[in-house]
Amino acid sequence: MAEPRQIIVPAGTGQAEALLLSCIDYRLPGKIARYMEGRGLAANYDHVILAGASLGATNSLYPHWAQSFWDHLDLAIKLHGIRRVIILDHRECGSYRVIFGTNLAGEEEAAQHARELHRLAREIGGTYPQIAVETLLMALDGSVETIA
Repeated sequence: MAEPRQIIVPAGTGQAEALLLSCIDYRLPGKIARYMEGRGLAANYDHVILAGASLGATNSLYPHWAQSFWDHLDLAIKLHGIRRVIILDHRECGSYRVIFGTNLAGEEEAAQHARELHRLAREIGGTYPQIAVETLLMALDGSVETIA
């Protein structure tokens, strides 16, 4: 795990409340936008998209995805002074199926997502202790549950 980093926001840059990490799944962009708007965050967040969302940033099969996430997070902090990261996984995720080789559902699926969400949240907290992290799981109908 990297050493904690100091946040320095250059003068004259815009501000954004959060960085959202979500999946590439084509079924979800409108639902994700409505969810963020419903939280009062429309046009107030940076958006990073990786296959598998949290899994995209934690898996060892595609390690360069993690580097891309960390580079984007670092830049979002520097440019926009984000104060939190929202990690939004979703159910029936093909990336989880491909990377883990399983097709889980229900509570087993939620537990698998929780492991990756919590793993990434711990890594973010260890690197940027001043950044809050939310871990969420979206169903294909657009409903969202917090993964505590």
